[in-house]
Amino acid sequence: MHKLVILLILVLGSTQLSAQSDKKLIRKGNKDFENSEYQQAEKNYSKALETNPSSNNAAFNLGASRYVQENFEEAAKDFDKAASMSIKTEKEAEALYNLGNSLMSLEKYQESIEAYKQVLRLQPENENARYNLAYAQWKLKEQQDQQQEQNQDQQQDQNQDQQQEQQEQNQDQQEQNQDQQQDEQQNQQQADADQQQQQGQQPQPQQLTKEDAERMLQALQNNEKKTMDKVNEQKVKSAARISKDKDW
Repeated sequence: MHKLVILLILVLGSTQLSAQSDKKLIRKGNKDFENSEYQQAEKNYSKALETNPSSNNAAFNLGASRYVQENFEEAAKDFDKAASMSIKTEKEAEALYNLGNSLMSLEKYQESIEAYKQVLRLQPENENARYNLAYAQWKLKEQQDQQQEQNQDQQQDQNQDQQQEQQEQNQDQQEQNQDQQQDEQQNQQQADADQQQQQGQQPQPQQLTKEDAERMLQALQNNEKKTMDKVNEQKVKSAARISKDKDW
């Protein structure tokens, strides 16, 4: 949806040897670029920039060759360098525009917005920059919404994990309590059984039933009757002797 304007600058010859060298390499690079030989164009532009590190044209065209090869990270560096070395407003705006496009391709929307704003400060009538600025702002909002949604999902997942962990801890604690209660019950049952066993081994007093009590009572009565009979018998005998004596 966003637009990219690739500007290749054709330079004229110069009387300086170093200038002739870097400009010759730039012209070779331009020819390679026009023939879609972007890797070879990149090599020539890179050599030109090594020959003349202050060459705005070499930096700009090097960025363009890297951009079409989708090496957006390096292209952004080249365009930023070209913008900083530009003397003319038009050249600076062109470099900043392509810098914004490179940053847009890297999904660095906030940085691309700043680049397009700089273009519009230099060229308020630049409709392409205005359009790309609006698009970058829309993409930034979309990115922020997605990030917020991801954060909410992560927070929700984290809360669910914490709840599940807490439930597992509660379940483990409940199982431990149940095991402890079972152990205590088993220990108490064993203690009761041991106590009953000990009590079973000790001599227990014989329980007196009703029939036993009646028999004992009957026996006592019989014994008492026998005793009374003997006493009465003695009395009778004594009385008889006394009576006999009186007869004498």
